[in-house]
Amino acid sequence: MYGTRETNPRPAGMVTPSRRVDWTEPGLYVTRLRLISDPGHPEWDVSYCFGEIDGEPVRVLLPFGSLPKRGVAKTIVEFARRDKVYAKGLGILDNISTLI
Repeated sequence: MYGTRETNPRPAGMVTPSRRVDWTEPGLYVTRLRLISDPGHPEWDVSYCFGEIDGEPVRVLLPFGSLPKRGVAKTIVEFARRDKVYAKGLGILDNISTLI
């Protein structure tokens, strides 16, 4: 892979959704949060976040554009609490993909 490492690769044929929703949208389930970074850099940059509402693919708007490499889940939960979102139920913690 030309020196890159990827976790949870994107499935072939996955469609990029056009509809955008906030992560506080009722009924949303996050199917993929893609984080990218360089080796040695202390943060992940959010590349994109996809989800579904009633089976419809959507692009998810998040309140953050980067996350620390240490404590990713903790930081996401802190943002979720602030926005009154249940991060675990949203699926965002279980569907993280990283690319270095």
